Amino acid sequence: MELLKERIRKDGVIKEGNVLKVDSFLNHQMDIKLLNEIGKEFKRLFAGEKIDKILTIEASGIGIAAIVAQYFDVPVVFAKKSESINLDGEMLTAPITSFTHKKEYQVIVAKRFLHAGENILVIDDFMANGCAAEGLCKIIQSAGANIKGIGIVIEKGFQDGGKMLREKGLRVESLAIVESMDAENQTIVFRDDT
Repeated sequence: MELLKERIRKDGVIKEGNVLKVDSFLNHQMDIKLLNEIGKEFKRLFAGEKIDKILTIEASGIGIAAIVAQYFDVPVVFAKKSESINLDGEMLTAPITSFTHKKEYQVIVAKRFLHAGENILVIDDFMANGCAAEGLCKIIQSAGANIKGIGIVIEKGFQDGGKMLREKGLRVESLAIVESMDAENQTIVFRDDT
């Protein structure tokens, strides 16, 4: 998605440790016009799939998933990273490790929101090692629902997440795949750059 890649080049900041900051337009402050284009693109990519719900993880995935859900006309369910007093009933859980936060979470989804036989699309902002997407897929499977695909806004292609999930036979559609980043020169190379 050229519009997204242009924005990453313009406003993304590369930090040491393979961190790409896009918080000025994607996951802290959100550019809603850009998110609308992202929603349209995921709808185009998954147009042949029947989608019943979108599943994401708090917090950065929620805004993106909500925009995408408008194009599919389906609800968004998000996995919580911590228990709260308003969670009740049977829970579906999976462990995930956050690359950005260097922390392990036990993510939680109330079972009443995911049903056997439903077709679920996973949406998230970033993929590095694929732990979040893999954890969400485990939750979908434990609900008896169907994983129809994984939509990622930015994938770090030089890390193993996308490769690992694709090797498991999962459909992963990433809008921008970063092949390399250089923090010193603030340069970025995308997979399909020529």
